[in-house]
Amino acid sequence: MNIGQALMAAQALIEPISDSARLDAELLLGHVTGFNRAQIFMRMNESIDAATKASFDKLVARRAKQEPVAYLTGEKGFWTLTLKVGPGVLVPRPETELLVEWALEVVRDQREPRIADLGTGSGAIALSIATERPDAKVIATDFSDAALAIARDNARQLGLQRVSMRNGCWLQALEGEQCNLIVSNPPYITLGDTHLQALRHEPLMALTDGGDGLNAIREIIAGAPAHLLPGGWLLLEHGYDQAPAVRELLAQAGFTQIESRIDLGGHERCSGGCIN
Repeated sequence: MNIGQALMAAQALIEPISDSARLDAELLLGHVTGFNRAQIFMRMNESIDAATKASFDKLVARRAKQEPVAYLTGEKGFWTLTLKVGPGVLVPRPETELLVEWALEVVRDQREPRIADLGTGSGAIALSIATERPDAKVIATDFSDAALAIARDNARQLGLQRVSMRNGCWLQALEGEQCNLIVSNPPYITLGDTHLQALRHEPLMALTDGGDGLNAIREIIAGAPAHLLPGGWLLLEHGYDQAPAVRELLAQAGFTQIESRIDLGGHERCSGGCIN
């Protein structure tokens, strides 16, 4: 069997559970061979040895059971970074880069801004911001020790040890702190959502609050004003249909300049506001 045939067979197995079966197969093959996608393309007619094929088949079988590609390869690209990921953290999604873009816009004209990322997981948001703003004081918090261990590893590998990692539930980890910006991608999927089955390999507490998907958002919005400096912003990622509810919660908490941002899929994916 050559590499092209092995890829076609893997794609067929993955297609029932993935909209990107070909890409998934190429990434998994690249992981076991050390080839990038361009190199794989140039080797389509080359034979694949038995040991490599066996390793590839094992990964493909796991992917066919909906295990994320990032868990199988141990890494995920986000923003300009390559991050270590594993079962203890949510796999960073491309739509979350919208939150990073907005955060950088908010602090663009500020010197040495103080920024907190609540529920940091792999550290994707906090480390992306820290990469772009080396002058910023960035605090990354998470309730999960396993997640913070991965975030610390990522910070170390990227040379971003200046990012402060703190254990705590949402704003509890910011006791005594006031920031120019607080960002968060909290769990927002409702408990009964059918999408949870497809995400079963990822940590449940990072996906759903066990209720209507707004409990964590309510807690963050209610507590954020006490931890924001005058003119400070709170930015939140949320579900595709939750923007009106989140804007209302922000207004009730006294935020102004409230708006939502649209992701590449055309959904209102992030909402935020300023505290005076």
